[in-house]
Amino acid sequence: MMEGKKIATRESYGRALVKLGAEHDDFLVLDADLAGSTKTAVFRKEFPNRHINCGIAEQNMMGVAAGIAASGKVAFASSFAMFAAGRAFEQIRNAIGYPHLNVKIGATHAGISVGEDGATHQCNEDIALMRTIPGMIVMVPADDIEAEAMVRAAYFHDGPVYMRFSRLATPVFHDPETYRFEIGKGIVMRDGTDLTIIAAGLPVASSMEAAEMLAADGISARIIDMHTIKPLDRELVLQAARETKRIVTVEEHSVIGGLGSAVCDLLSGELPTPVQTIGIEDVYTESGPANELIEKYGLDGAGVYRRIKERWKR
Repeated sequence: MMEGKKIATRESYGRALVKLGAEHDDFLVLDADLAGSTKTAVFRKEFPNRHINCGIAEQNMMGVAAGIAASGKVAFASSFAMFAAGRAFEQIRNAIGYPHLNVKIGATHAGISVGEDGATHQCNEDIALMRTIPGMIVMVPADDIEAEAMVRAAYFHDGPVYMRFSRLATPVFHDPETYRFEIGKGIVMRDGTDLTIIAAGLPVASSMEAAEMLAADGISARIIDMHTIKPLDRELVLQAARETKRIVTVEEHSVIGGLGSAVCDLLSGELPTPVQTIGIEDVYTESGPANELIEKYGLDGAGVYRRIKERWKR
């Protein structure tokens, strides 16, 4: 982990678009009057003729993106996760997913780490929604390095992609010199023999902290950074289940329909394995400082450790 370095993955999104824009001129970036927040403003500054502000009209933005993609170009459509996945779900499903168009959705401000914006903006349901759309790739980067690589991979992928970015600055732990990103392939961050923690996004760093605490108790935890929720890395999950016998999933998302559900869907059908799902329970969250909310809902390192230990004792 890069000592002390923290970057919000929404920043990575904007920066990656600028780098791609200098290399390729066949894509446009759209936003719904939130360019400053989604960080597409940096792309607009560099390539003003390739940026479209669709205003506060997310459903229309998805239709515009579909039209751009249908004309043979690539469209990056950007907004808060609640507005992109929630408000514009029908348009994504019917105008983008159904014809399998080359639209890449950059959804920022997801999960409880939106903080003071409160429950109306803390989107804990977007992964569940996007997973149900046939052919949709669903990805959640854990740090700055992974986020930039993810945006590049999304551009080259043929078909719709949903990318989930955070507002909160998060630790940078991947090595830019050695990191390699591949859609649908998780990354083993730490080996272990007693259980496997599969995490995505912000909780990857928390899970690595929890693994250190578990090690002090004599419990060996394997850590997997599962940056792609759909398609899930089936072989990596099955291997972990066979070798460690216990699985824990950790996500900044509802425990219904997200990473935990994807893992359980796989294991229940192919290799029944005890699974503990850690995330947001079936509740609306609340307004407050991001780090305090992460602690309250048990998604910090100490919280993940505590919940695993409680289950371990049983």
